[in-house]
Amino acid sequence: MKILRFQDLVAQGAVAGRRVFIRADLNVPQDDAGRITEDTRIRASLPCIRMALDAGAAVMVTSHLGRPTEGELKPEDSLQPVAQRMGQLLGGRYAQGVPLRTDWVDGVDVAPGQLVLLENCRVNPGEKKNSVALARKMAALCDIFVNDAFGTAHRAEASTYGIAQYAKIACAGPLLAAEIDAIGKALSAPKRPLVAIVAGSKVSTKLTILQSLAKNVDGLIVGGGIANTFMLAAGLPIGKSLAEPALVDEARTVLQAMKARGAEVPIPHDVVVAQTFAADAPATVKAATDVAADDLILDIGPQTAARLADQLKAAGTIVWNGPVGVFEFDAFAHGTETIARAIAASPAFSIAGGGDTLAAIAKYGIEHDVGYISTGGGAFLEVLEGKTLPAFEILQRRAADAPGATSR
Repeated sequence: MKILRFQDLVAQGAVAGRRVFIRADLNVPQDDAGRITEDTRIRASLPCIRMALDAGAAVMVTSHLGRPTEGELKPEDSLQPVAQRMGQLLGGRYAQGVPLRTDWVDGVDVAPGQLVLLENCRVNPGEKKNSVALARKMAALCDIFVNDAFGTAHRAEASTYGIAQYAKIACAGPLLAAEIDAIGKALSAPKRPLVAIVAGSKVSTKLTILQSLAKNVDGLIVGGGIANTFMLAAGLPIGKSLAEPALVDEARTVLQAMKARGAEVPIPHDVVVAQTFAADAPATVKAATDVAADDLILDIGPQTAARLADQLKAAGTIVWNGPVGVFEFDAFAHGTETIARAIAASPAFSIAGGGDTLAAIAKYGIEHDVGYISTGGGAFLEVLEGKTLPAFEILQRRAADAPGATSR
């Protein structure tokens, strides 16, 4: 993908003394008291910020937080907790907190070598509708716009798309560039066999993803409620398990499309069932053909898990979105753990994304054994659907406007 990369501009010496506007993704979870409970996104934003500061830029950073009402900044919508945590992580002159600026659209006072955080960008009227007037005002604040927020790359908003249209230079930050590279490696030019794991409660939420992947992957592993719907499509009983009978025909179409290409969607041979959906419910392993009318399927069985693990260990590329069972309950976590550890042990390049997937990766401590962990939820899913994300599209269009673009 031909884009201009911020690190290329830094290497060219084109950043010193320039005003740099970074759109980061600092939308971190908070408790009821407003305390940040998980700061991964803040930590992920720091390499770009440090790169700009070290290069001598005047640095402005903004992000959305939560779902504020445009034109109305409430205390719970403020980036103040983010400013404090970012300062603690940066240390030095910012140890007590990064300066936070409100009402910044019409002008920001920041000198080269300094950093300011601009208050929640979604409070600005016109942000979500990508207002041209707002985008032009934002673009006027800077010499270089840097999009480093993959989590918002699927949205065409003023601070992600409009500003990139009108800024003098628009480029990708290191986090966004890494996402582009990883996605390209996994989907555009994958090492074969390419195996995708798509799991979740409903086929309907991921039907277009399944249809898109069925045209490209060599193996399509389904899990959770999605797998139950595919079991129905294969003529297997699922008891009272979560499924979408109305989408059985669509599931059959995916099965047929894969079979026509000589690929497969492995249907579980065995499953783990319970009578109730509870952490302390007794778990029973059954053959897939033996599921009773009052059974709930909550995990794949050990034989199926072992078979899938062998497939993953022989893969060239793995794309993972979703745990294959109710891994939050230990009695029904074996399948997801087996899949996770097989991915960790596989020589394949792996890319994983989605909130539940990241939770499973953290639970089994395999963060360093996954090739790339995507920071985007909705954006990652839209890439799997085969969509061109707005942030990618505008950066590609702007790449011709400035020197230093690469097609890596």
